[in-house]
Amino acid sequence: MIEPWVGVTLAAAAVQTVRFVLQKRLTGLGLSTGGATMSRFLFAAPLAAVAAAIWLGATGSGVPRLDSLFWGFAVMGGLAQIAATFCTVALFAERSFAVGIAFTKTETVQVAALSALVLAEPVSRDGWLAIGIGVAGVLLMSPPPRGTVPGSFLRPVALGIAAGGLFGLSAIGYRGATQAVPLEAAAGRALVALALVTAFQALALGLWLAWRNPGEVTRVIRAWRATVWVGVTGVLGSAGWFTAFALQNAAYVRSLGQVELIFGIAASALVFRERILKREVLGMAILGVSIVMIVRAG
Repeated sequence: MIEPWVGVTLAAAAVQTVRFVLQKRLTGLGLSTGGATMSRFLFAAPLAAVAAAIWLGATGSGVPRLDSLFWGFAVMGGLAQIAATFCTVALFAERSFAVGIAFTKTETVQVAALSALVLAEPVSRDGWLAIGIGVAGVLLMSPPPRGTVPGSFLRPVALGIAAGGLFGLSAIGYRGATQAVPLEAAAGRALVALALVTAFQALALGLWLAWRNPGEVTRVIRAWRATVWVGVTGVLGSAGWFTAFALQNAAYVRSLGQVELIFGIAASALVFRERILKREVLGMAILGVSIVMIVRAG
């Protein structure tokens, strides 16, 4: 029988791939990277708040008292996810959809190191071997194409690796936040953490856009027929990730979540009709071997 966290993680990965597809299509609406990122949180925040309120009311649970440990993890995870989403949206303009997703999957190899530093969870020798194989897979996908100006290819590589590290940091933050909510049920801890983190993200990014790009939030709202679905899929995917983090260690959750790589390849070929190079397929296959090894090492 499939354990609950496994099923929830698979569902979250599938929904997140749908969100990435929708978010990539926002580029045709004239929104900036910040605007496309804002669409991820603006409509998700009220939906998450309603879901948490319904759960607390239905179960008769009072509003939990949250300490500084919760807020520290929540703010860290929230800010890291905003920055990671910025990197991901910018990356889509540099490389194909599937390869962009593959670069963000360096999260798996980076989260092992971050877990050891932040959560004091050591990585085994086999785990570090898997990390090295994963890095090799990424490098295989990233040689500069012919005719490229020297140094210009460093941007997509840097964006992908940065996105992976920041997504890993956000996963650690969310794992810590869900564990700090004083409720017994994993679903309750997940929904409360999700509602507060998403509200914080919407507020923080909204203030930043008002300062750096006035009027962008208004443009996101005006394009609501397209942006609202990014928010809906975003909150559904996040609810899955938060629930999985409440049930299992973040390293295991994110390792299994790399199945999203396969979903990304399917989306690239079927939705965007993008051609995947043999070298890129081989690189992603090697990265997949690394993912399996990390799961086994864990």
